[in-house]
Amino acid sequence: MSLKEQAYSVLVVSSDKNFHSAMASMLPKSSFQQIVEVGTVAEAQRAVAERGFDFVIINAPLKDDIGVRFAIDCSTEHNALVLYLIQNEIHGEVYAKVAEHGVFTLPKPMSKQSMGNALRWLMTAKRKIAGAEKKSTKIEDKMEEIRLVNKAKWLLISKENLLEPEAHRYLEKEAMNRCVTRREIAEEVIEKYSD
Repeated sequence: MSLKEQAYSVLVVSSDKNFHSAMASMLPKSSFQQIVEVGTVAEAQRAVAERGFDFVIINAPLKDDIGVRFAIDCSTEHNALVLYLIQNEIHGEVYAKVAEHGVFTLPKPMSKQSMGNALRWLMTAKRKIAGAEKKSTKIEDKMEEIRLVNKAKWLLISKENLLEPEAHRYLEKEAMNRCVTRREIAEEVIEKYSD
């Protein structure tokens, strides 16, 4: 799937109405179709509680809070990619607090080009993470299948007095003959002997 085909949701948190306008013009409609704008951390927390966002962009400080804890929570608990914008004078201090939690930071003021680059980096990172999550899910599924097959083999060994190679062959042959996965056969064997 190309970047143009992916539609991301984004929460923009800023007390500055001009920032909201600037972000709206910078977020291409082809990639960012669900844009929610709020002005305080409290409003942002409610928005995140109601639904998930792919990206959260925080223009700190906000009227009710600097937003550091919120940025960390969005990154760690809500799996959003967070871009935190903070004054250059305290950027290093804030970066030290949030970087280990996966929050991206940019010092302000910044150019439109820097912001555009940051948005492209976020989209690239999101795609990379999605690919890794997909691969991880496949590995977890495969590991679960191996656990089930091993459990079924040991049940066949203990209940049917088969040797390990015979139990293995039985599962393989049943799966092939019935045109189903080894996992399905293993689940049937486990269910049969789990009484």
